[in-house]
Amino acid sequence: MTHVEPMDPHEAFAELGRIRLADVDLDALLDKIAQLAKRTIPGASEVSVTLLHGNKPQTVAFTGALALALDEKQYERGYGPCLQAAESISSLIVPDTGTEQRWPGWAETAAQAGAHSSLSVGLPVHEHVTGALNIYATTPDAFDDDAIAIAQTFAGFAAVGLANAHLYETQATLAGHMQKAMENRAVIEQAKGIIMGERRCTPEQAFAILSKMSQDSNRKVRDVASAMVEHARRLQP
Repeated sequence: MTHVEPMDPHEAFAELGRIRLADVDLDALLDKIAQLAKRTIPGASEVSVTLLHGNKPQTVAFTGALALALDEKQYERGYGPCLQAAESISSLIVPDTGTEQRWPGWAETAAQAGAHSSLSVGLPVHEHVTGALNIYATTPDAFDDDAIAIAQTFAGFAAVGLANAHLYETQATLAGHMQKAMENRAVIEQAKGIIMGERRCTPEQAFAILSKMSQDSNRKVRDVASAMVEHARRLQP
């Protein structure tokens, strides 16, 4: 576990708020959240971020191998504080993994690995996606009331950022699909114009001819149209 300089919580919150979604992708945002949390939350030794989509949990960011390993031990067993925090959007603290009784097996593994206390705070990301900010410490009772309050506030800022990023990516994907649809429509209109010029037919008849060519060749209308337009370009002097 590497030592990092502590960061004032207000500076961390402000930094999260300044992130421009147009300038970073989701992976970069997740990594930023984990790194900032490690520097900001008192007692934190390693941090991870779990996202839960349906019943499929995944650690999407982590500051060290210990955090990743202890997350994945929970996924293997099907229970643990980070899973419960993600499912219930609540905060779960493990004061001492050496005496923890709620998650047998996992707690012993954590203690043996050197994580002697943990704190998981739920992240409401989207209607179908939740998560948890997981903080691991090398000492028992590492998280006092102030640390828990800072972690919960930090998680609130992080959840807003993740929700906005999810919305941004959804809109970007939609925009990409719309752009593709417009491009497809443009090439189909070009192909219809070629057919109308060659056969002296109406736009409706041209599209019917294009559709039949698509069916006969077992190719998409867009692909047939694109090939027709390209062929016409090659014939131009």
